[in-house]
Amino acid sequence: MANLAFALVDSTFEPFRAGELLVKPAGENWEKQAYFALRRAVFSDEQQLLAQDKDSHDFQAIAIVALAGNCGMADQVVGAVRIYQSEPGLWFGGRLCVASAYRRHSMVGKALVNEAVSRAKELGCEVFRATVQAQNEAYFHSLHWQTLDTLELLGQPHCLMQAQLSSYPLMPRQVSLRAQKVIRHD
Repeated sequence: MANLAFALVDSTFEPFRAGELLVKPAGENWEKQAYFALRRAVFSDEQQLLAQDKDSHDFQAIAIVALAGNCGMADQVVGAVRIYQSEPGLWFGGRLCVASAYRRHSMVGKALVNEAVSRAKELGCEVFRATVQAQNEAYFHSLHWQTLDTLELLGQPHCLMQAQLSSYPLMPRQVSLRAQKVIRHD
C-alpha cells in the first residue's frame, strides 16, 4: 500500500512535453504575445538581467518562435529568438530563450538557431552575429559559431559570436518531421 501512495505523488511524474514542434516567424497575435511573455519570463523574471525586455531592435526584428503542440495543433510557445539587420548584409540574432520544461530537449535551441540563421541568409545576410551569455559559448561553438570578442553586458560576461554561414545551408520552404525533428513553415 505504501508504494501505491508514493506512485500518486505529483513529484513522481515528469512534466508533459509535446512531441511536435513548429519553428517559424511569429505571425498570429497569440504567438507574438507568448513570444514576449516567454522572453520576459526568462530574461526579466528568471535571470533578472533586464527590467524591461523590449528594446528598439524589436521594432525591426523578425520574431521567431518554437511552438509545441499535439495532434497537429500548435498551442504553446516554448522557444523564441529574434533576428534583425543592423546594416546591409550584417544580421544579428538575440533574445534566444527556451521554456524551462523544454531546455533539456536540445533540439529546440538548435532549431531556433538554424531557423534564425537560415532565414537571415534568405534575406541577404552575409554576416550573422549574436551577443551570447558566456555560459552558452560552448553550446554555440557546437553549432558552428566562433567567438570574436568577450565583453560585459548588464554586469554579466558575454561573448560576441559569429555563425559560420557555410554550416547553415538554405532550408527547403517546408519540412515536415516529428519527435526529435522540427517542422518549418512560412
